[in-house]
Amino acid sequence: MLAEISNRCDAVEECYEFLLAYAAQGLPSDQGSKSGAQVRDFLQNAVKALTGLAETCVLAVKEEGLAPAEKYLAFFAVLDRDARDSLAAIQLVLAQPIISSQLIDNLNASIHLRALLTDLFLAGEILREQDKPMGQVVTAEGE
Repeated sequence: MLAEISNRCDAVEECYEFLLAYAAQGLPSDQGSKSGAQVRDFLQNAVKALTGLAETCVLAVKEEGLAPAEKYLAFFAVLDRDARDSLAAIQLVLAQPIISSQLIDNLNASIHLRALLTDLFLAGEILREQDKPMGQVVTAEGE
């Protein structure tokens, strides 16, 4: 379950990284370029990754016995709101006949998407720590 959550987080982060590069290209349309052909695929992958993400996180709390559960559940309620808000923005962009770099730049600047990314960075780091065997400590130097 934790691996699935990590994969979903990675898909959203990869999408965002692609969108940053796409926005920088100054393309008037998603037609006629390699990255233009990919932008909808990355956005669709993000939609898939975000759909049901919070529910999957809640299941992981129960299955993994993470404690204190109420702290995780409260945070995943925030994640759910941010994911839903971001999904609405991404789906609006996908509904457009043309996806320009400017449109993507505006999506990237959305406070909803930024909040979601911050949530994912925090959740991803915490869940990665939970996935380590007990007693395994990793230092900044990798010792």
